[in-house]
Amino acid sequence: MDDQNKNLILAVVLSGIVLLAWTYFFPAPEPVTDPNAVVVTESATGGSVAVTPPSDTATFGATGETAEQVEDAPRIEIDTPRVIGSISLTGGRIDDLSLKDYKVELDGDEIVTLLSPVGTDAPYYATYGWAPGGALNIEDVPGANTLWTAPAGARLTVDSPVTLTWDNGKGLVFEREISIDADYLFTITQSVNNTSADTARLFAYGVVARHGTPEVSKYFVLHEGLVRLSDKELNEEKYKDIADFDFSDREAGRASIIQVEENGWTGFTDKNWMTTLVPAPGQSFTSVAKYVGNSDIYQVETRMPTVEVAPGSSTETTSYLFAGAKEWETIKHYEEDNGVYRFVDSIDWGWFWYFTKPIFRILHALNGLIGNMGWSIIVLTLIIKGIMFPLAYKSYVSMARMKELQPEMEKLKEAAGDDREKLQRGMMELYKKNKVNPASGCLPLLLQIPVFFSLYKVIFVTIELRHAPWIGWIRDLSAPDPSSILNLFGLLPFAAPDATSFLAIISLGVLPILLGISMWLQQKLNPAPTDPSQAMIMAWMPWVFMFMLGNFASGLVLYWIANNTITFTQQYLIMRSHGHKPDVFGNILRSLRLKKKDA
Repeated sequence: MDDQNKNLILAVVLSGIVLLAWTYFFPAPEPVTDPNAVVVTESATGGSVAVTPPSDTATFGATGETAEQVEDAPRIEIDTPRVIGSISLTGGRIDDLSLKDYKVELDGDEIVTLLSPVGTDAPYYATYGWAPGGALNIEDVPGANTLWTAPAGARLTVDSPVTLTWDNGKGLVFEREISIDADYLFTITQSVNNTSADTARLFAYGVVARHGTPEVSKYFVLHEGLVRLSDKELNEEKYKDIADFDFSDREAGRASIIQVEENGWTGFTDKNWMTTLVPAPGQSFTSVAKYVGNSDIYQVETRMPTVEVAPGSSTETTSYLFAGAKEWETIKHYEEDNGVYRFVDSIDWGWFWYFTKPIFRILHALNGLIGNMGWSIIVLTLIIKGIMFPLAYKSYVSMARMKELQPEMEKLKEAAGDDREKLQRGMMELYKKNKVNPASGCLPLLLQIPVFFSLYKVIFVTIELRHAPWIGWIRDLSAPDPSSILNLFGLLPFAAPDATSFLAIISLGVLPILLGISMWLQQKLNPAPTDPSQAMIMAWMPWVFMFMLGNFASGLVLYWIANNTITFTQQYLIMRSHGHKPDVFGNILRSLRLKKKDA
């Protein structure tokens, strides 16, 4: 490949990287909504009611209770095939939830805890209630600290919902029915019966509150924090950005308030888990995200339209709460069967979502057939290489011809001496005469870049690869290869260095070493660059990649090894079919003999 073509390709690649980086680190500013603005919603009587969002965070966020109040409150047990926990009758909060199918550590017994009550190290919970309007006061409606009642022996299971009741003593009786399916979806039905002589004006809300800033992964490719859909707009904000919404500073106008007309949801997402408020499909609501600075609470809310309940009448509203693992199949089920619009987009598919989504679907389907994610990755690699083969074929043919021209190129190099311009002219004439395009080898590599990043995203983000085994020592494809050359891959009686140790950089496992070897073998099939500096860079590249990818997820390294092996095989066979018989292993042995002789 001549310098002009190389520079052009390099410029295109670098420009794309700069554009992506600029878009990621310097996104276009979003319009800020004033939290003091009046929100107009439809009333039950057909007119419109102006509602100013309340400034009292205790109404929506449970900031006034003590740990003792929560700890001493009666609880209702939750027990389903996939989750276990309890509901506090203080506020009727869903604040104790663990996932039966997922362990914290691969070899441990502790299961993952998603939601925790006030008084624990990291309180995280969902609560519901009603906000007053008209002549009603805060004490007239149930809030975050209201003590509800429930039937004796009530227990929430898949087959038995529970109903909470609270009477305000002034003619309004509130009920909240909570049910749960076999996976992670709670259904919350809130109702109010007006037995008083006055019309009651109020609106229902749901809240997910998270006390303190949670620990998040330090990877720019992974989003953790706010995730919400507002009609057709997907919005993601990291915790540090949510803190800039400080709702206590009302004049700053930094609370993020969006009026959703038909479909939406809002919540907090971690790498593998999510807690999301989901109003009924087609329901208009106000989506709120804020940080309560004086209490250090991150909070999302869904506020339903204001309703007027006439004397002797009642009203109810139904919404959902997703609290569980971000399993693609489960979330897709809620999207298709429950009508939760674009719920699959709550999974962080990334910039290359048009590659990431289909790659994951194929991988998921293969795993369903094979039953092993490692072998599924290898089969997926075969499929990708098969799709790219027509383009790769031209590239390999061109490389075979360039390999055949290597002796003539060496003669040109000797004849040109230090005259690089003469060498370039001679090489261009040689390429033209033999109908060889040196740039054709770069296009397959460029096409592999988005595929590589997409697969990296799939392996790193999706929960389906968490703790997924392959063979032998590879028991978690989402984690680095646990073996280490420093203890001779387990033969010596001491453990490999911890991932946080400096020695972890050189503590290469079996898979990274195989990666370096596969890249080196593949390189031996290609013509060596005529420029000594470029030749040296290419010679070091396999071993640099070996160390760079040494601490990447095993599944990604496995893909790269499979890709290199298949590429080597394809290229070797195509070169032989065109009359060139590459003696890769013979060249390696001769090279080693020459080095030994020189030494």
